Amino acid sequence: MRIAAAALLFAFAVAHPRAAQAAGEQTIEIVSKSGVHVFTVELALNDEERARGLMFRKELPEGRGMLFDFYDEQERSFWMKNTPISLDIIFIRRDGTIRRIAADTVPYSEDQIPSGGPIRAVLEVIAGTAKKLGIQPGDKVAAPIFR
Repeated sequence: MRIAAAALLFAFAVAHPRAAQAAGEQTIEIVSKSGVHVFTVELALNDEERARGLMFRKELPEGRGMLFDFYDEQERSFWMKNTPISLDIIFIRRDGTIRRIAADTVPYSEDQIPSGGPIRAVLEVIAGTAKKLGIQPGDKVAAPIFR
């Protein structure tokens, strides 16, 4: 029975690579004037994962985050509803260039945080990360979705 279930799961993953990747993690890099910064990120690849994001999380270790892929590029906004930790929200264009950083967001706020223009993805990391590492708009994010 276990072998059949594993075979079925593998077949589904091969047929639907986005579904297999959705539950996974990935290593990404941000290349800035201060150096190359590596993050391990959870992937939010579908509407349900993107809607939940980091809500209800009480902690997020340094060097970790969540990467939201929207697959297309357009203006977007985020909020902090049900999110008890402050985050840096990094808005990223389709070519991997950081468009805008909303630093030190307010926990539980329902205020909209706009991208400031069309974006393909968002990276959420613990508040203070961008300042601490010298990450700025114009820096590049290296991740498979930007190839």
